[in-house]
Amino acid sequence: MKPIGIFANGAKPSAPEILSRFSETARRLGLRLAAEPEAARFLPGARRLAPEKLTRSISLLMVFGGDGTMLRAMRLLGGKPIPVLGVNLGSLGFLTSVAQQDAGRALECVAAGRYTVEGRALMNCLVTRAGRIVGRYRALNDVVIDRGACCRIVTLDMRIDGEAVSSFMCDGLIVSTPTGSTGHSLSAGGPIVHPGAAAFIVSLICPHTLSSRPLVVPDEKRITIRVAKSVGDLLLSVDGQVGEKLEPGDQVEIRRSKQNARFVHLPDYSYFTVLRQKLHWRGSTLA
Repeated sequence: MKPIGIFANGAKPSAPEILSRFSETARRLGLRLAAEPEAARFLPGARRLAPEKLTRSISLLMVFGGDGTMLRAMRLLGGKPIPVLGVNLGSLGFLTSVAQQDAGRALECVAAGRYTVEGRALMNCLVTRAGRIVGRYRALNDVVIDRGACCRIVTLDMRIDGEAVSSFMCDGLIVSTPTGSTGHSLSAGGPIVHPGAAAFIVSLICPHTLSSRPLVVPDEKRITIRVAKSVGDLLLSVDGQVGEKLEPGDQVEIRRSKQNARFVHLPDYSYFTVLRQKLHWRGSTLA
């Protein structure tokens, strides 16, 4: 068995102690660890590897941090089919499925093969300008077009599989995967969509209309957004971490990736429990 990879946000206050204890558990179980340099500082005996080499040398990746750390890890994997298990060292940590105090138990489950792997959709994003490709991205959560600090609304034209849908005057637009439906899309009024659904969610940011509603479309569709009108900076953001400035006439094309993210879950994992605990999602309560 290849080593278990470790990717961590070493700036989290609890990281040194949690990783040190985790290293002891791995040694007790006879498991080998390989870590990127930031995590390796707190993992005695772990093989230290540059991030780009780490993903070629491991059987499973354990990520210690919050949602941002999980998204950075997914970008590092670049679509490789390596299972990922998230340990929450942050506050919300919606993408992580293990609390920090359970990191040792999670490793024991991995060693015993007591876990499941769930496929999650990824999106490919292609940006073209005057017919020339200027950017390629892959997203786990969402692709966001946003006016940034500019106070002027923008006009965005949307097509699905080449068919004109509508032209929107708004502050921006979000296309999210089901995984990303509980992120920026939810804050913009979008629905919660189960990660197993084969769908994309399109939500407008502050649309200049009373009739706009989020749109859910099958994820085999090709979504194309053209910047029809923009004054000031218009920003493309992918998973809130990478992106670029957009100009009038630019086109953003979004398709489902052929690759999937692979999330590891322990035997007691429940998506709906996560919704209730982390988003306080619930139905009616009786007095």
